[in-house]
Amino acid sequence: MILICDDDAAIRSSLTLVLKRAGYDTASVSTPQEAIDFVKSTPPDLILMDMNYTKGTSGEEGLTLLRQVKIYCPGVPVILITAWGSINLAVRGIQAGAFDFVTKPWNNMSLLSTIQTAIELRDGSEKDSVENSIARNNGDTFHYDKIIGKSPLLQNVFNTISRVAKTNASILITGESGTGKELIAEAIHENSNRKKAPFVKVNLGGISQSLFESEMFGHKKGAFTDAHYDRVGRFELANKGSIFLDEIGELDAACQVKLLRVLQDKTFESLGDSKQKQVDIRVISATNRNLADMVSKGTFREDLFYRINLITIRVPALRERIDDIPLLANYFAKKQVEINGLDKIEFTSEAIDFLKKLPYPGNIRELKNLVDRVILVSGKHLITDSDFKDQYIEIPNTFASLPDSIYPLDELEKNMIVKAMELYGGNLSKVATALGVSRQALYRRLEKYGMNTYD
Repeated sequence: MILICDDDAAIRSSLTLVLKRAGYDTASVSTPQEAIDFVKSTPPDLILMDMNYTKGTSGEEGLTLLRQVKIYCPGVPVILITAWGSINLAVRGIQAGAFDFVTKPWNNMSLLSTIQTAIELRDGSEKDSVENSIARNNGDTFHYDKIIGKSPLLQNVFNTISRVAKTNASILITGESGTGKELIAEAIHENSNRKKAPFVKVNLGGISQSLFESEMFGHKKGAFTDAHYDRVGRFELANKGSIFLDEIGELDAACQVKLLRVLQDKTFESLGDSKQKQVDIRVISATNRNLADMVSKGTFREDLFYRINLITIRVPALRERIDDIPLLANYFAKKQVEINGLDKIEFTSEAIDFLKKLPYPGNIRELKNLVDRVILVSGKHLITDSDFKDQYIEIPNTFASLPDSIYPLDELEKNMIVKAMELYGGNLSKVATALGVSRQALYRRLEKYGMNTYD
């Protein structure tokens, strides 16, 4: 049963109608005291809660009610109802324990999707996670064929995926560059109810601000110069499926606002078209940046941050899962055998010990590159530690020689890029790996500082 808490009778009636048509039982109250009295005696499955109950618009009444409700029924998800002008207030509500927020006027499909996700996640948290682990290990329900490893940290990632994959919850995947965040996103989609629908990948670090709307929302013929034909945007392509927003931390402020709108309402307009389109999508984002730190510095919107990270999955760095290195090395060797028709490749114990001792700033991507290069260059069927030592490229600590003086961050960043470009002769792949960013993110920085590339 869903409890509707709002002082506006018209809103209570409208929400009741929408929810009953969707098959939910409802109850409604008009004051905070009535809400407290209700939850004391009958804990609901979910609460839809307005933020204001008197002539004031501060929202403090809603925040106070939220805290009180959480005392009596801490496990019940609360969805706040707010206006666009008070989204900052709704973010404070999420920090205080609310599940999510919807804006007035709400989109019925989006509201019902949020409610369904909240209830599914609550129900899932009450189940024994061991059952999920057993089902995954037996291969009955969950599939992680592309993800190699058995370390405890990776098992924790698998367990989280098994709990949230079948919901519609927005997920933020964090971790260093090269840890396999895209594979985690694919696993979420493949184990979801949307697995037969599209899985659309978008590298936001490679899309400029001027092309963002066209890429994401599409455009009509003649919408701008060189728009010679209609184009379907990424969100429309992902309808009924999942959209993967990689490198979301690279998105500039203007594009963050445009993205927030479509994530909130699941509606958008193509460039040159006044007709509003609606999509049913599951949003999975990824970043190697600290978004919480960016929020505190004002470079990433707080409301967008809470919109995309209902569930956060941190992918461990390779140095945190050393025992998985032999499995990964043998997997990459097997792939090389299949691709190039080679005889079976094996590694000596000394070779594996050498691989385990490396720092791996480039993580799994760096390990794969090293293994592939050694196999192809050496031409051997038994790889030794000497073979790896001959081909290993040590990435120096670019911050070891930073001066004691304080310089603007942009100047420091530009200087680090210049040093890395000189060190690696303009090889952008090596420069990007050394700086811990993707090639697309490096291109954006080169453009920002007006620097020419060597390749």
